[in-house]
Amino acid sequence: MVDPRLERLERHLTRLKLVSTRERLDTLLDRGAQNEMSFLDFLDLVIKEEIESKDQKRARMRIQMAKFPLDRRMEDYDFSLQPSLDRRLVAELETGRYVANATNVLLLGPPGVGKTHLAIALARKAIEQGYSARFIHAADLVYQLAAASDHGALDEALRVFARPHVLVVDELGYLPMERRSGHLFFHLVRKRYEKGSLMITSNQPVGSWGEMLGDEVVATAILDRLLHHSHIVTIKGESYRLKEMRRAGVVPAKEVAG
Repeated sequence: MVDPRLERLERHLTRLKLVSTRERLDTLLDRGAQNEMSFLDFLDLVIKEEIESKDQKRARMRIQMAKFPLDRRMEDYDFSLQPSLDRRLVAELETGRYVANATNVLLLGPPGVGKTHLAIALARKAIEQGYSARFIHAADLVYQLAAASDHGALDEALRVFARPHVLVVDELGYLPMERRSGHLFFHLVRKRYEKGSLMITSNQPVGSWGEMLGDEVVATAILDRLLHHSHIVTIKGESYRLKEMRRAGVVPAKEVAG
């Protein structure tokens, strides 16, 4: 026969939305009894595990909402293949202080050096610290902003992209932008200025952004806001994919001088 107190407790836990505690109630009670916990220690255990469960659930939801195209984590990044990377700066970014200060992050370097990996991993780390994030390719971003503008809904689209604590804009500069696209991107940068972190990956040095964005004046206005509070991470190594192809013999190995 089920103890009526246990049934009542389960109902109360359901009403209070303490889902993890309700699901693990028998296990928690057994742990408390086996370890002869005091009432205070047992209550501390229950609340601690419930909070951890809720935090993990929120993090999973935020990761889904971030729309990462790949599962990339900091522990999977091979720093030995990119010796030019400033590891102290990356470690600082892992703390999440840049998010708290609405500081931007520019990840610059040639294709294939791991910029997108770093961006996703850092944004994921921010999510684990309780922040929200969103990932989008630059081409998709300007397309969505242009479509919203055409339908008189640009302000709403800008509000959507201004909402996350971290907005990752990937591959800015891989495709040339029309002048209008550069202007729309400026509106987004202005909307997020000193309110949220923009994390941008690009294969173009900032000196080329005027040509890339189709308007030198707009590029200057964008960079003025982006660089005011920013960390610039520059990677100068060779493409991971090219290294793998060399290793597999698909492309010739580099000639060694001398």
